[in-house]
Amino acid sequence: MTLPVATITLREVGLRDGLQAIARTLPTEHKLEWIRLAYEAGQREIEVGSFVPPRLLPQLADTAELVAFAKTLPGLVTSVLVPNLKGAERAMDTGAHLMLLPLSVSHAHSLANMRRTPDEVVADIARIRAARDAAGSKCLIEVGMSTAFGCTIQGRVEPAEVLRLLRAVLDAGADRVGLADTVGYADPRMVRELFEASFKVAGDKLACGHFHDTRGLGIANVMAALETGVTRFDACLAGIGGCPHAPGASGNVATEDLVYLFASMGQTTGIDFDRLLALRAKVALWLDGERLAGSIWRAGLPKTLLPADAQPAEVCI
Repeated sequence: MTLPVATITLREVGLRDGLQAIARTLPTEHKLEWIRLAYEAGQREIEVGSFVPPRLLPQLADTAELVAFAKTLPGLVTSVLVPNLKGAERAMDTGAHLMLLPLSVSHAHSLANMRRTPDEVVADIARIRAARDAAGSKCLIEVGMSTAFGCTIQGRVEPAEVLRLLRAVLDAGADRVGLADTVGYADPRMVRELFEASFKVAGDKLACGHFHDTRGLGIANVMAALETGVTRFDACLAGIGGCPHAPGASGNVATEDLVYLFASMGQTTGIDFDRLLALRAKVALWLDGERLAGSIWRAGLPKTLLPADAQPAEVCI
């Protein structure tokens, strides 16, 4: 299949999806430096945290401060995850550009993770949309359809249920939706078929792919989504993260691996590879002892992607 040359958006989710899975709390000054260096590397969308009660996720208690700093960087889209109306109100109060609402398609995962059924979450989305409109806020509402490809608790998730809930969240007022392989169950055929069916329901409101590399298929699944027309993906620097309801789950596909993937195919991300790897090395020091992932940092770019008179730089962390 011939891919059209496209501009790819990579939303960095390491500061939320990654750090929430790590017991230690990264100091706020390190997070601010992470945001600044990611921006200087060319990243233009960052999920900086989550408005979840600090007693549940003390690692993310400084999210409001991170939003305030991120908003000072011109052209940076600042997004946050919110679990409910209260979290959405905080997102709007801080002036975040986008709030991500997770909806688990798996009934069992939804009860375990959100303590609400999927349809109860849909009702919450409608209330959040009404509150957003009443407040005159411009904060976009994006719904991430979690466990869209399978669930460690429930097992199979029927595509028909994904499509039913996709229609429901759009009817409830979501501005955007994305499909997420939360527990690393997807394969490229599943991804291609579900995204193709979902585009028929959501059109251009289907705006993100979120893949974990738990079983080594993360990049293959990104490619499958790309072939259906997806041009925006979540990614975690150093592949950190996981899911508490998926033992052994890894984080998202590594940001640096996706930057290399797209560069190798002539797809533009706007991200400077050397600066991104320098940031990865710094984050690795901050998270010394934690499990990191990713492949391209070990070897750097191949000569085929370097100027003819350049040599691959040695990459060490």
